[in-house]
Amino acid sequence: MKKWKRSARLVDMTRRLLDQPHRLIPLNTFVERYEAAKSSISEDLAILHDVFQQEGAGILETVSGAAGGVRYIPKVEVGKSKEIAHYLCRELQNPARILPGGYLFLSDLLGDASLVRDIGRIWASYFADHRVDAVVTVETKGIPLAYATASHLDAPVAIIRRDSRITEGSVVTINTVSGSSKRLGSLSLSRRSLHEGARVLIVDDFMKAGGTVQGMVDLMAEFNAEVVGVGIMADTRVEERLVENYVSLATVTEVNVKEKKIRIQPGNLFEYWR
Repeated sequence: MKKWKRSARLVDMTRRLLDQPHRLIPLNTFVERYEAAKSSISEDLAILHDVFQQEGAGILETVSGAAGGVRYIPKVEVGKSKEIAHYLCRELQNPARILPGGYLFLSDLLGDASLVRDIGRIWASYFADHRVDAVVTVETKGIPLAYATASHLDAPVAIIRRDSRITEGSVVTINTVSGSSKRLGSLSLSRRSLHEGARVLIVDDFMKAGGTVQGMVDLMAEFNAEVVGVGIMADTRVEERLVENYVSLATVTEVNVKEKKIRIQPGNLFEYWR
């Protein structure tokens, strides 16, 4: 096999690291692939680490020892995250989003692959040190955000259903009460979707009083799973909320149906992330 030039090696190495975030890759994998000395591979990784840090794209974490290697941890700078949050706020303030009953139309934003990917990267960056085993959401609008987040964490996705399906096999179901309308409902998750004792990150698109999110937290308890974080794309300002431990990118402070006016501000994420 023709010997790899350093430039080609760096490009291929970067691609492999970006494709496998949070996954430990033994140094010997690179040594054997490029037929290069371990010292040369270490120098290459040091170059990539510096570039990733300078560009705010993440870091390379080195694990020493016989079973060691290197893993890529995606990161987003707080400044870049604020830019994304402000863009989201501007988009949400469009009066054309107001639907009957004061609801907001969000489907176009959740269909914007670039925006969804950016939001997923923000959650993956903020919760990078929480050792997430699985990303959990409820059907249906939270699904794009969950997969975008999971792709940056190298974690599986578990989708909670509002009704059980025969294709899900054995399920765990709990009853819920909406925090805003006080309507009764149910949430179900296949027993095969999540292993017991998992560390989970809950992701959803919108939260009012938090009844659905609290229902997801309660359902996780049935799996003896630990909820290590909750990420919400947008929440609303309410007097009484069922969930307090969460972070959001945008907060809806007012929806005036009669005057066709929406007021949005950046969410509470940046109160914690500095």
